[in-house]
Amino acid sequence: MTASCALLSMPLARAAETAPAVVATVNKGDVAWMLTATLLVVMMSIPGLALFYGGMARAKNMLSVLMQVFVVFALVSVLWLLFGYSLAFSGGNAVLGDFGKLFLAGIDAASLSDTFSAQSKLPELVFVAFQCSFAAISCGIIVGAFAERMRFAAVLAFIVLWFTFSYLPIAHMVWSGNGYLFGKGALDFAGGTVVHINAGIAGLVGAKLVGRRIGLGREALMPHSLTLTMVGAALLWVGWFGFNAGSALEANGVAALAFVNTLAAASAATLSWIATEAVLGRKPSMLGAASGAIAGLVVITPAAGTVAPMGALVLGLLAGPVCFWGVTTLKRWLGIDDAFDAFGVHGVGGILGALLTGVFSAPALGGSGAAGYAMLPQLWVQLEGVLITLGWSGLVSFLAYKLVDRLIGLRVGEEEERIGLDISSHGESAYVR
Repeated sequence: MTASCALLSMPLARAAETAPAVVATVNKGDVAWMLTATLLVVMMSIPGLALFYGGMARAKNMLSVLMQVFVVFALVSVLWLLFGYSLAFSGGNAVLGDFGKLFLAGIDAASLSDTFSAQSKLPELVFVAFQCSFAAISCGIIVGAFAERMRFAAVLAFIVLWFTFSYLPIAHMVWSGNGYLFGKGALDFAGGTVVHINAGIAGLVGAKLVGRRIGLGREALMPHSLTLTMVGAALLWVGWFGFNAGSALEANGVAALAFVNTLAAASAATLSWIATEAVLGRKPSMLGAASGAIAGLVVITPAAGTVAPMGALVLGLLAGPVCFWGVTTLKRWLGIDDAFDAFGVHGVGGILGALLTGVFSAPALGGSGAAGYAMLPQLWVQLEGVLITLGWSGLVSFLAYKLVDRLIGLRVGEEEERIGLDISSHGESAYVR
């Protein structure tokens, strides 16, 4: 260091020593927004996801789908409070947290949690609830893959295993400060890997192991109420504003950016999906419009807080045809009965979004990446996150399904399936006959 530089640095050093430390505070506006965002994500599961899936089921299985989504939400919420939050966000190593906050030990109304700003904090219980809603809907998404033919007890047993050994490690690796992918700089603003790819591949494995529904390919297994599917999709779309914008953890400009990007991507994907149908000589369908909206919401999830609105529009426009291919051509190639396209929309859309986040987060394309942002290295990190999630969730899912099959049996009997799971599994019917 030259003498002049040393002289210049002396007053700066003294100023740093005497400058007041940043005092972190809890902003009531942030708290109100995050509680609202949490409520919106809860609405995504019950009733949003339940109605979206339920409308696509046959009438004789409507109640079973509602029951599975509803009870899975309750089950995961209990597991989250008992040990899930601790293993996802408390200490640990690069792969999994520890039991430091088992049973929410040490967390009370005065406990604070970090946000993305040094000066802002949240009550930790708000963060606990917000992340709980993410875990619950992630598990609910899987239900759509094996709907209409899996034992209710088997569904719940599988969810316990998958939540513990797949969701929690991936959430820790991506979102915890000492997580492996977090440390590598992977970008996943609201859950492209943690939620959509993670759940999507679990659904794919389940659809393969549980097997195809009776009559598939020989008779039309049509949705019984596209009206309810549209209502469910609309509730999901509204709730997704909490999902994405809430992931800013503050009521600020990043939340506003994520809000607009969510609107842009879903709208663009709705249009591109029905345009794909038209180009292929099909009539534009309500199911297609609803599926397109969900595809757009999935693809923008990892990028919502780091891409510009025009980037979000491009992501949405790509999501429509890519996810359409996922629920038609790819599903046929794989030979699976992914009943409500959990993998075709969430898995495929999640992969597309996770990878393109590395592209459209670049400042040159309007993104909020740091100065000197290097697209190719970031793409490699994004790909690593995708591959780890696919491999980890795929292996855990396979082992969990096999264990449940051995202990309980995955699939209902043929007669029970023909009668419908509403009556055979629950002794009730969604509709009075």
